[in-house]
Amino acid sequence: MILQILLLCLGFVFLVKGADFFVNGAAGIAAKLGIPQLIVGLTIVAMGTSLPEAAVSITSGLKGNAGITIGNVVGSNIMNVFVILGITAVITNVAIQKSTLYYEIPFMILVTFLMIFFGMTRQAVSFVEGVIFWILFIAFLAYLFVMSKKNKVSEEEAQCDMSYLKCIISIIAGGIMVVWGSDLVVDSASAIARTFGMSERFIGLTIVAFGTSLPELVTSVTAAKSGNVGIAIGNIVGSNIFNILFVIGTTALICNVPFESKFLVDSAVAVAAGVILWLGTIKNKELRRPCGIIMLLAYAGYFAYLCMN
Repeated sequence: MILQILLLCLGFVFLVKGADFFVNGAAGIAAKLGIPQLIVGLTIVAMGTSLPEAAVSITSGLKGNAGITIGNVVGSNIMNVFVILGITAVITNVAIQKSTLYYEIPFMILVTFLMIFFGMTRQAVSFVEGVIFWILFIAFLAYLFVMSKKNKVSEEEAQCDMSYLKCIISIIAGGIMVVWGSDLVVDSASAIARTFGMSERFIGLTIVAFGTSLPELVTSVTAAKSGNVGIAIGNIVGSNIFNILFVIGTTALICNVPFESKFLVDSAVAVAAGVILWLGTIKNKELRRPCGIIMLLAYAGYFAYLCMN
């Protein structure tokens, strides 16, 4: 038990420092290439911080245990919005760009509905549906590419003291530290949880989801505190879209991904999280502390539900 606690603490250290390196490198590349922070957050940072979910789900599929995929992704997406954006909003107001409000958040809600539809029709996400997810994923990347071309930042905004090499090294080193730290946290936390007799579903939707969401948490909070709010909000929305389209889509190409009926409630909560985020930002065009508190309370209610079921 003491060893697991030490590994848990070590994992947190790697996550925090890795996320710091990753955000600095990504922001530097964005500045040098004249790419808006929002686009970097929706792509490089979102994909990098979703690596733990991808690694856990795809590895499970290869080992014939794809049942963990839906719980991992849904639990992580709920935590990303309710907990991570909730905490970030309590720390500072998070500006929401027009494209995020009217395009990316609705698209996130749409693909979550699509996941529910695919899962409930056959009690699994099949190969064909995995292909559909991948087509939507490629279309989303194409949309982001067009957005980056239309929204070049000014030369003043594009100033960066780091060289390209240092930015790339920072991103790679940060990514490795984030994934390694997340693995340590998930493994040690799961071992501790099993010692106390917690169920596999509870572990998957809470502890594993929290562990694989820790990169998003530390990256978003670090970005918000350093003023890179475009990365903070774009990271979460992009990560949730990436989790469904790429992680579930790729796993479905390997084998059918089981969607048990008990995940319907969890998936509905994921949809509700997206709706609350949209409603909480549409008036002021930013995520403020009151909405952040509501999100944290909503997750507390969801966590209480999991504890009772």
